[in-house]
Amino acid sequence: MNKHNEAMLGGRFTFPGTSLTVQRIGYGAMQLAGPGVWGPPRDQESAVAVLREAVAAGVNHIDTSDFYGPHVTNQIIRQALHPYPTELVIVTKLGARRPPDKSWQPAISPEDLTAGVEDNLRNLHLEALDIVNYRAMGSIHGPKEGSIAEQVTVLADLRRKGLIRHIGLSNVTAAQVSEAQAITDVVCVQNNYNLAHRHDDALIDDLSRQGIPYVPFFPLGGFTPLQSSTLSSVADRLGVTPMQVALAWLLHRSPNILLIPGTSSVAHLRENLAADQLMLSPQTLTELEGIASAAVG
Repeated sequence: MNKHNEAMLGGRFTFPGTSLTVQRIGYGAMQLAGPGVWGPPRDQESAVAVLREAVAAGVNHIDTSDFYGPHVTNQIIRQALHPYPTELVIVTKLGARRPPDKSWQPAISPEDLTAGVEDNLRNLHLEALDIVNYRAMGSIHGPKEGSIAEQVTVLADLRRKGLIRHIGLSNVTAAQVSEAQAITDVVCVQNNYNLAHRHDDALIDDLSRQGIPYVPFFPLGGFTPLQSSTLSSVADRLGVTPMQVALAWLLHRSPNILLIPGTSSVAHLRENLAADQLMLSPQTLTELEGIASAAVG
């Protein structure tokens, strides 16, 4: 890794019980696939360029899934970065499939999960996966209570077989995290969280006390972008983008938060990676906290 970047990108964080240390700002690969996260991108060369730019800038945490595309995103990662740098941590997820109608369907049986691991290994050209998140389907972009013991047990078995090194969770409740921890070590949790969507505040703090990273997806609202005059005015005042403000706030929110902003543009990638350089004053932080209050009020 470029020594110049080691103190940048939000600083460093080590997944608990592992030797995997990453910069706090990583990269989410979902947008490398075509429209609707389906099929190849419009510009394959640009997708490859974004990945190479990210790694050259010091990013060593890439979030992906073989159901992005499907298969497309992992194949682009392999094309762009294989053989992978030794410090690169690739985190993938299981729990869904993409049939020809382009919908998102659960894939949670033992056979589905095993096949998903095999697909990831093949398309990433790896012998073992660094971290696999079990992505509970729940609602569309939020968790739903219900046992995940069967699925986590399957992943624990695959870990014992050497196909998975570590296990994480995605789109889960605090109760599901506890249920999974009774079965195996959980090294990260990935949920929907941003300035306006603050339902996981207590979970983030609890995970921080345990040294477990929390990885928010949709930092600016995802498929329904956050519309906030406060966020826009803060960004305008600071001369930056709303995404940079949202990412900087997340870095400030808790030291165990790891970011995986995604983009298919090198220019936007550079903007996202620069978010760690944005200093938010106490007054600005108070102003931004009001967004959450307005969202739940």
